[in-house]
Amino acid sequence: MTRYQGVPLLDLKAQYATIRAEIHDAINRVVESQHFILGPEVEALERSIALYSGCEHGIGVSSGTDAILASLMALDVGVGDEVITTPYTFLATVMSIARLGARAVLVDIDPLTYNIDASKVEGAITNRTKAIMPVHLYGQMADMQVLVQVAGNSAIPIIEDAAQAIGAEHFGRRAGSIGSLGCLSFFPSKNLGALGDAGMVLTNDAKVAERLRLIRNQGQKPKYYSVEVGGNFRLDAIQAAVLSAKLTHLDEWTTARQRNAGQYRKLFVEAGLRVSSGVLDADSEIALPAEMDRCRHVYNQFVIRVRERDALQNFLSDRRIGSEVYYPHPMHLQRTFVAWGYRKGAFPHSELAAEQSLAIPIYPELEPAMLETVVGAIRDFLRVK
Repeated sequence: MTRYQGVPLLDLKAQYATIRAEIHDAINRVVESQHFILGPEVEALERSIALYSGCEHGIGVSSGTDAILASLMALDVGVGDEVITTPYTFLATVMSIARLGARAVLVDIDPLTYNIDASKVEGAITNRTKAIMPVHLYGQMADMQVLVQVAGNSAIPIIEDAAQAIGAEHFGRRAGSIGSLGCLSFFPSKNLGALGDAGMVLTNDAKVAERLRLIRNQGQKPKYYSVEVGGNFRLDAIQAAVLSAKLTHLDEWTTARQRNAGQYRKLFVEAGLRVSSGVLDADSEIALPAEMDRCRHVYNQFVIRVRERDALQNFLSDRRIGSEVYYPHPMHLQRTFVAWGYRKGAFPHSELAAEQSLAIPIYPELEPAMLETVVGAIRDFLRVK
């Protein structure tokens, strides 16, 4: 294999170099207009993202976290309510529930996909359940067919945390378009990233969309007259303009991520490693991401599993190869949420994923030699070990 001198986990400069003029034109357009908060640029992005995602309405907000918070507020989630979600996710998913005084009722993951185990959700529903919030982790959607059936049986709304999954599909429908609400993040490292924090809520319900527009702008209508409690969750125009410029390239970038994922699979086999899909079995040295049937995986991350994950990460770091652990401490073991009464061992699949999983570089601009370098280093670690 060809060796490359260091491979970053993500190289935003490489992407920027290919669209520099478009980004500058977008920023200059906003600066010349002097219209920086909401306005035409935000409205144009909202229409484009909604169309791309197969939804009727997009409501631009200040971050992916605020997209979740505003969605919960739009469903009147509050003190004493419960929201069913997963312990294997970023803090923002569960923190947003806690901020409103509600309780997260956690359900373990499907070990193949890292997403909530849809078959266990019905058993977690109580008379306090106000919403179900699956997280489409790493770029692959949760089993929305089962979740929609379970939620429909109890008339419970679904909020899709699609922060890592713009453009992902489940049986032909895109992330954020199936539940009552869908939440997107445009954090710079996402497949579609802004130049700072930005997010969006998707919905097919016009009344919910109108309420979200109130909530994101201090709950005022008209200006200075309060209709309900809201927040300052507005998306600024520069971020919207930049995202509009980038959106035209998103499918091209997704194809490159998928190509890199396919190349990784080929290279790991050619390296002579014992490979499994999704989870480590007794005979495998490394597990690669599982792709579910009739789904479009957009590879926000490419997450492998190995038994000595921390040692591998240190080994890669010594070779200047970037990696990241998503997520080392599941939500039920976080000190902030100890009052909810969960203990170690409650969600074994989430805990094992937290011990074994490691994200390696997958960004579109990776060169073939860089992929070979990553695989070669992992092979060297596993063979020496």
